[in-house]
Amino acid sequence: MSRLEYAGLRPTATRRRLVEILSRAPAPLTVPEIISNGATGKGQAPLPASSTYRNIVHLERAGVVRRIVTSDLHARFELAETLTGHHHHHLVCNRCGGVTDIVLPDQLEAALTDTIDRIGTEHEFDVTEHRLDLVGACRDCHPPGGS
Repeated sequence: MSRLEYAGLRPTATRRRLVEILSRAPAPLTVPEIISNGATGKGQAPLPASSTYRNIVHLERAGVVRRIVTSDLHARFELAETLTGHHHHHLVCNRCGGVTDIVLPDQLEAALTDTIDRIGTEHEFDVTEHRLDLVGACRDCHPPGGS
């Protein structure tokens, strides 16, 4: 049974298309970017905005999509790590809302995981995943040597 069916959702053509668009994306996308990317499919009708917003929420609730909150007007979305097998963190620009995927060095990731597991045990909390977002200004919003 697919994750969608487990969550009580049918794997509709729109939901499959959203997953396909996010799987091709080099970085997390906003819903307007998802709609724009969906318009480039050969012989495919553009994704309706209302349907895209509604379905992205359903996919998020089903654990297929992960939301990344930024400081711009739109959240960004990516496929859940459990689907991609790619564990990573993010640099989030608090000026333009851009998000860049980063992978921590293995030693730092292991130390972070050990610390998180210890905190979970101390608080009798079952940690199932962790996210680390580093928030600041990207090079376009705060060039090196600038103020």
